[in-house]
Amino acid sequence: MNVTLPRIALTLGELAGIGPDICIELAQTAHAADLVVIGDADVLMQRAQQLRLPLQLLPYRRAERMAQKAGHLRISPMKAPVPVTAGSPDPGNSRYLLDTLDRAIDGCLQHEFDAMVTAPVHKGIINDAGIKFTGHTEYIAARCKSEAPVMLLAAGNLRVALATTHMPLSLVPHALTRELLSHTLQVLHASLQKLFGIPEPHILVLGLNPHAGEGGHMGREEIDIIAPVVASLRAKKMHLTGPVAADTAFIPERLAAVDAVLAIYHDQGLPVLKSAGFGEAVNITLGLPIIRTSVDHGTALELAGTGHAKHASLEAALRTAVKLGARQ
Repeated sequence: MNVTLPRIALTLGELAGIGPDICIELAQTAHAADLVVIGDADVLMQRAQQLRLPLQLLPYRRAERMAQKAGHLRISPMKAPVPVTAGSPDPGNSRYLLDTLDRAIDGCLQHEFDAMVTAPVHKGIINDAGIKFTGHTEYIAARCKSEAPVMLLAAGNLRVALATTHMPLSLVPHALTRELLSHTLQVLHASLQKLFGIPEPHILVLGLNPHAGEGGHMGREEIDIIAPVVASLRAKKMHLTGPVAADTAFIPERLAAVDAVLAIYHDQGLPVLKSAGFGEAVNITLGLPIIRTSVDHGTALELAGTGHAKHASLEAALRTAVKLGARQ
């Protein structure tokens, strides 16, 4: 990676949501990176006019790298098949949105881009188009042919990874296996070392059930799955604590002693992280051959085109992509 001027692919996400808005807001400030937005130029220019913000789109040429100037973006154009209205998503653009993702992913795999940063998509609209889609994390991992990616969200010094991601709560106990948990912890451990520069990371592992199963009286997943995996990896010199009860895991004294928390399911860990840093947290996909970061929020359709959307999380995602890419 050219650490002096990294090239970052930026996808707009759901065009009717705040993805274009926050990308335009991001572009109002100069960055020491070659930002290449992948998407529809007309949508960007129309939204910039709606937001009353200056924007100049420059043609992207692979042979040259250009530091992004305030009010400018380089663009690799891809025209949306269906006209876009802020706040009103159309399933007819769903396949197109995934095509823009494919362009960014493939560019990263081919070392055209040093990292990719994604604005939010609307999972429901994509599924309404008849396309099975559970989330960016799973889709990008499949495109990269990476098994069992790990979702990590970071807000300041708080890092929360997930053993399972976008699935109904009723399916979590069935999905939680020793193999999955062991893989997740090993990917998290290695990523904390390589990408975050932590030589001996300390990971706090949550239990699945209330009070971490209460000695088996409130569920046996801690006894049958989580504790054996933790013990096995400790024997390999990994610094792990758990399984611990989730309701007391996030007290400041406990967090001060660890580098990351592994939650068993999505809504066990992320409400805490988002309450601590919503709008400024970063979503990072671990276990990929590429660097991918994203925002910590959704499409906020009601804010699209209003000028009220905040771009702080996208700004943080860009900074993180540049930093992690330098360590890749």
